[in-house]
Amino acid sequence: MKKSAPELNRSMTAGQMEMISLGGAIGVGLFMGSTSTIKWTGPSVILAYAFVGLILYIVMRALGEMIYINPGTGSFADYATEYVHPVAGYLAKWANVFEYIVVGMSEVVAATEYLKYWWPHLHTWVAGVVIIIFLVLANLASAKAYGSLEFWFAMIKVVTIIFMILLGFMIIFFGFGNGGHPTGFSNLWSHGGFFTGGWSGFFFSMSIIVGSYEGIELLGISAGEVANPQKAIVKSVKSVLFRILIFYVGAIFVIVTIYPWNELSSVGSPFVSTFAKVGITAAASIINFVVLTAALSGANSGIYSSSRMLFKLSHEGDAPKIFGRLSKRIVPDAAILGISGGILIGFIIDMISATYNHSTADMFVVVFSSSVLPGMIPWFVILLAELRFRRNNKDLMVDHPFKLPLYPFSNYFAFLMLIVIVIFMFINPDTRVSVIVGAAVLILAVAVYLIRHGFTNEKA
Repeated sequence: MKKSAPELNRSMTAGQMEMISLGGAIGVGLFMGSTSTIKWTGPSVILAYAFVGLILYIVMRALGEMIYINPGTGSFADYATEYVHPVAGYLAKWANVFEYIVVGMSEVVAATEYLKYWWPHLHTWVAGVVIIIFLVLANLASAKAYGSLEFWFAMIKVVTIIFMILLGFMIIFFGFGNGGHPTGFSNLWSHGGFFTGGWSGFFFSMSIIVGSYEGIELLGISAGEVANPQKAIVKSVKSVLFRILIFYVGAIFVIVTIYPWNELSSVGSPFVSTFAKVGITAAASIINFVVLTAALSGANSGIYSSSRMLFKLSHEGDAPKIFGRLSKRIVPDAAILGISGGILIGFIIDMISATYNHSTADMFVVVFSSSVLPGMIPWFVILLAELRFRRNNKDLMVDHPFKLPLYPFSNYFAFLMLIVIVIFMFINPDTRVSVIVGAAVLILAVAVYLIRHGFTNEKA
């Protein structure tokens, strides 16, 4: 019989919880990688971000509905075990651990590169080790310390995006920074049309966009450490989804409206160019600082999320017992050190491969991209779990104030669209290897579970 994990300290505020979810979903990809999504489908990338946002809305409402009744650390994995199958919960937890170790080491590598903008002679390995130690100390201090750090990381990103959107609208409507000549909206259709990549390009872009959105389910994991979780969950799900759509759709709308989409590859980061266009000469330094905090935020969120999952796996007998330890500060210190150690090892391997073998460095990029499919596992299991959750808790749903709209059709729609996106990831030659590697990791995890537990529907 597996032991239930000890209760963690509910020391996080609702505001910190919102920012954690925002910080997990607004990452380096938006600031520096938005040209990648735009090249597939042109201006219609706006609709692609909105469409994935709709899928995400359904997923988060389904999660919020369940958390409202039963908040707990690692919630979506608990629901997968309870309402789908123990193998689904096992897969969700290990997928989360794999995803965030890979993302964490990638973000640390990115952060060291951003530091070189100001200190070009800084040794990469020194910067990387210092960054990892800094993040470890923040996570070991307390959930509140982690929440405070992530709050400010996310705040920097959010303020930058809002400022850029406001500047963008001043350019579009008043010609600010453009000689007084408003750019208007003609760039949305004047360079090959709105859907320049057709339907295939539209769905190709979604495979990258889902990677940008992944991490918002951190809201479910942090539910175990927030005061008054029911009230916080309702407020957070409603506001976070609304804000993410504004930040992503709003920022992308401004970019493709100001610049012809087919010229974006020559202007570098669209965010830098937008600030530079209105005469902010320090634009590159500003954006470099922002993407540095975005990288630190991504690694910070990864350590927090995956350490809680490793903590749960330990108490369920599926990871070494040492990772189930709680410190005097009521944080899973051994799990935090374990995840951080994995990130450090990955960082060292990447440094060695980049120095001696560039083909291995290219493989690292493939491995990073392979985190996208495992990162979608929580979304799949949330949608499946909510179906049975409803059937098993009809009495609790009578007066439930936060039901998923259009149940069960919204579940089926979101689930089907996620499968379609995975199929297009396989069709697209640029993402095919990544989705195969991600699938191989998931298959390996399932095989390990079956060897250890068989396929009984009883929770061991």
